[in-house]
Amino acid sequence: MPHNMPHQMRTLSKSKLLAFRQCPKRLWLEVHRPELRQDSASTESSYKVGHQVGDLARSLYDPEGKGFVFDPKTEKLATIFARTAELMGSAQPIFEAGFSAGGALSLADVMLPVRKSGKQAWRMVEVKSSTSVKDYHRDDAAVQAFVSRSAGVPLASIALAHIDSTWVYPGREDYQGLLVEHDLTTEAFGRETEVRGWIADAQAIVERRTAPAIFTSDHCSDPYECGFLEYCQSQEPQTEYPVHWLPGAQSKALKAHLDDNSIIDMRNVQDELLNDRQRRVKTHTLTGTVYFDRTNAAADLADHRLPAYFLDFETIQFAVPIWKGTRPYQQIPFQFSLHRLGRTGKLEQQSFLDLSGDDPSPAFAESLIAECGERGPVFVYNAGFETSRIRELADRFPQLKGSLLAINGRVVDLLPIARERYYHPSQQGSWSIKKVLPAVAPDLRYGDLDGVQNGGMAMNAFLEAIATETTAARKTQIEKQLLDYCGLDTYAMVRLWQFFSGRSDLQI
Repeated sequence: MPHNMPHQMRTLSKSKLLAFRQCPKRLWLEVHRPELRQDSASTESSYKVGHQVGDLARSLYDPEGKGFVFDPKTEKLATIFARTAELMGSAQPIFEAGFSAGGALSLADVMLPVRKSGKQAWRMVEVKSSTSVKDYHRDDAAVQAFVSRSAGVPLASIALAHIDSTWVYPGREDYQGLLVEHDLTTEAFGRETEVRGWIADAQAIVERRTAPAIFTSDHCSDPYECGFLEYCQSQEPQTEYPVHWLPGAQSKALKAHLDDNSIIDMRNVQDELLNDRQRRVKTHTLTGTVYFDRTNAAADLADHRLPAYFLDFETIQFAVPIWKGTRPYQQIPFQFSLHRLGRTGKLEQQSFLDLSGDDPSPAFAESLIAECGERGPVFVYNAGFETSRIRELADRFPQLKGSLLAINGRVVDLLPIARERYYHPSQQGSWSIKKVLPAVAPDLRYGDLDGVQNGGMAMNAFLEAIATETTAARKTQIEKQLLDYCGLDTYAMVRLWQFFSGRSDLQI
């Protein structure tokens, strides 16, 4: 190409521009090294949720199904742009309409025909699976407005529709009211110059031969979890004792000190900038020693006599509720494991698991009351989770309220005891049960479990089990995997209790 010819600039999609807004290096990698991207299971499931909410929006905005739907997965973008331009003269809803202008391209979730000053115009709605309007949604709307208007669309307004988390599903496939709209027209239309600047800056980044030098930090997960995080971290200086092992919210002074001095190893952090727990983690990590305040751990548990119960829940949540009387993203318990430890050391386990596909809540609540008895401590690990679920069940089933709240009154949390009284270097600054258990009871390992080894996997297994196409044999296999996983959670707590209380006399 002769050097005096203008260089052909790349047309960037809206998602590429939003990637640039998060991190210019992310944009460069998206374009030049997409094979390095590794989306986490939670990112993958958030995509699924987004598609599900998008599909539902179509039935809400076009109940009679008269609209036109493009499929970007199977149709060429050039075809979508050309057909969209033709359809701009029609008076039917359009979904996934495509526009390309001003160096950028975008697909609009919902385009609805309206009249403005006697002329045909369009109302655009961007649909999000979140429960509020975020700053990056405002950027999203600004890009959508800029690209469509630059493409000559007579855009009357742009709104953002998101999920109303207070809405309760009335059943019978009636989802009216699930989405709530916010008008962003004035704001989005007023950011044209800003968007032009993003496009120019983003195109300059893409034209670079090498990725910009940006270190990993908080922006890697804000507003989205970046699929290039692992790659970027692998390119950075490695250290034996990373500062992110220091637990808890880091104070402003500590954060500033780490950033200003480019400190990545906890050996280089001054003790006076650390709180007691951080100092303890630093000391025992660097010396490779275990911290265990046996006397006070036993004292913390001394008042809680046997028989004792050890309880753990598994829950599922739906952006689009499937059970009457439930809300979007409500954590609905479908399984519990309960170990009961008697005075003589006799250990028994009870389980509840509902894979019928019906709302498990009523049977779950009744079974929980029956199995927990009426006295004795109910040990959990991180009490806020179980007690909140029990309170929600009490609100949903007033006739069971007294019995459910009585269980909450007996709950004893093992997490604060672990946090205050124990630390093993292998925990790497975390007190999750998955980190504490191998230190205290090396014979128990979540990694040895088949199929389900964490809460996210349990959710996915539940969804597969209740799907109509799942075979009976597979369902049976999932049932065993879920029971084994949840059972290990409560048996782990029994072993932690035994370790912290110093009850080596009990053979459990």
